[in-house]
Amino acid sequence: METDPVVGALVDEIIGRVADKWTMLILEALEDHGTLRFTQLGRHVGDISQKMLTKTVRQMERDGLVARTVYPVVPPRVEYSLTELGRTLGAAFCGVWIWAETYHAQIEAARKAFAEREG
Repeated sequence: METDPVVGALVDEIIGRVADKWTMLILEALEDHGTLRFTQLGRHVGDISQKMLTKTVRQMERDGLVARTVYPVVPPRVEYSLTELGRTLGAAFCGVWIWAETYHAQIEAARKAFAEREG
């Protein structure tokens, strides 16, 4: 069975983006806390610059993972929330978290054995 090259390119791009720690942390923050203002989101994500937060949420918005709502008040209020698509991606990567919890002892043992062989 041959893979559609367009789908393959999309998968490569999405994996590359989601493998980025900031995207995962933003997904987690929005999943855990719901709709957040920009500064709240930055606080929940942690040690992220405003420039990187802006860049990451814009990419996520472009991909349909995050909804950005601007309220016409002074000063402008902007809120971010996960879209349904963003929630499904978060759920898909929840499986990786569960896998890591299940197998972390085996991974650590393998790493220790490797270090001893290479050491």
